[in-house]
Amino acid sequence: MAGAGPGAQASAGPEPGPTGAVDRTGAANRTGAAKVGAADTAGAPARVAVTEAAAVMMRKLYAANGPLMFHQSGGCCDGSSPMCYLAGEFRTGASDVLLAQLAIVDITEPVMFWMGREQFERWRHTHLTVDIVPGRGGGFSLEAPEGVRFLIRSRLLTDAEDAVLNR
Repeated sequence: MAGAGPGAQASAGPEPGPTGAVDRTGAANRTGAAKVGAADTAGAPARVAVTEAAAVMMRKLYAANGPLMFHQSGGCCDGSSPMCYLAGEFRTGASDVLLAQLAIVDITEPVMFWMGREQFERWRHTHLTVDIVPGRGGGFSLEAPEGVRFLIRSRLLTDAEDAVLNR
C-alpha cells in the first residue's frame, strides 16, 4: 500500500452490501453507524493509510493506554483533525462512517478510523493518510501531551480506486 510504510496497513474489509455498509464480523451493527470498505481481495484499495511515524506514535499510545480509535468530525478547530481516543471512548452512531480497521504492527486489535457522515460525503473521493507532525493538536486527543498531533494528508482516489470504493 503506497504511503503506508512497513508498520501499518488498512484492512480492506469485506464486500460492501447494496447500501455500501459492511460489517467485518458479520454481526449486527449495534451503533447504527455505516461501515464502508472494499472488496476482500489481495491488492484491493484502502481508504486510509498510516505513515510509519504515525504508526510509531500509535504503538506508544497503545502501550500506555490500550486499544485505540480515531474519529474525524469535519467540524471547526479540533474537529477538522483526526482525534485519537481509547477504543469506545468516543461514542459513534448513525451520523458516523467506519472508514477503516487499521492493522498496525504490534497492536493486537485493529484501530478503527471513523469519520462524521457529512464529512465523508464531501471526502468520499479521497484517499486519506494519517500522519503525525510536531505541534499541539486537539486537547482531547491522546497524543496531545506528547507535543505532536495527528493530521490527514489526502489525495483524490484514482479512477480504479473510486470504481471499487464508491460503487
